[in-house]
Amino acid sequence: MELLRTQNVSFQYENPEELPLSVLRDVSLTVRRGEFLAVLGHNGSGKSTLAKHFNAMLLPTTGAVWVENLSTADESHWLDIRRTVGMVLQNPDNQLVSTIVEEDVAFGPENLGVEPSEIAVRVNEALRLVDMLDYRDHAVHKLSGGQKQRVAIAGVLAMHPDCLVLDEPTAMLDPKGRREVMDTVRRLNRENGMTVVLITHYMEEAAMADRVLVMEEGEIVREGAPSEVFSQVEQLRAVQLDVPQPTELCYELRRRGVQLPPDVLTVEQAVEALAAEWEGSL
Repeated sequence: MELLRTQNVSFQYENPEELPLSVLRDVSLTVRRGEFLAVLGHNGSGKSTLAKHFNAMLLPTTGAVWVENLSTADESHWLDIRRTVGMVLQNPDNQLVSTIVEEDVAFGPENLGVEPSEIAVRVNEALRLVDMLDYRDHAVHKLSGGQKQRVAIAGVLAMHPDCLVLDEPTAMLDPKGRREVMDTVRRLNRENGMTVVLITHYMEEAAMADRVLVMEEGEIVREGAPSEVFSQVEQLRAVQLDVPQPTELCYELRRRGVQLPPDVLTVEQAVEALAAEWEGSL
């Protein structure tokens, strides 16, 4: 069942010279309920602009966007759309509004008019889902970057969305913080059935998804399972993108005559493939 759908969406910003700057061009896609979709593209490819269309932060110049069959063009639908699709921004400091963790997580449902007794339940549930329940009384400014981002995610989860859209949520984090956030996102998708749209420039994060989209100059130029998309190393390099390091290692070894599969994504898969090739050559 589809949760998000765009049809022939184009979008233009107005630049200071008052000339239209086209960012999205005729983009059509569907996101299924429970799916984990990763969107890749170099800076300026349109991926963040596309993400902002999913909860009516931006509206198409032409074309249409539907969230559970509600059109974003209809302002009367915006509250329901934003309840359905929660947005997590790149910098958690731009999304955290309170000084104490539990107060911050409660902010969203309070603004939705949720009853205080229900808010308390939602705050506990959201903090538990991101493994931050023990930090509920902590000062937000004393948290690490990864912890702040997990609190930002909890604040969105407390509003009970069906879909989580994350716009480069790990871009400002160190490797430990990135791992914390991505473990949380993957668990929400796999164990709780949360629909996830992840905008990222980290190939290893995209490799965790069910499906990958590659954007270039406002258009979708590649689409498929991670193993399928990342096996096209030369095509991705042509649009200024890398592939996961294990994929690149196996690609370079294949160029040198080593018989390895093209769909390796993880270190574990690379080790298994190399071991199998070694044993086969004995």
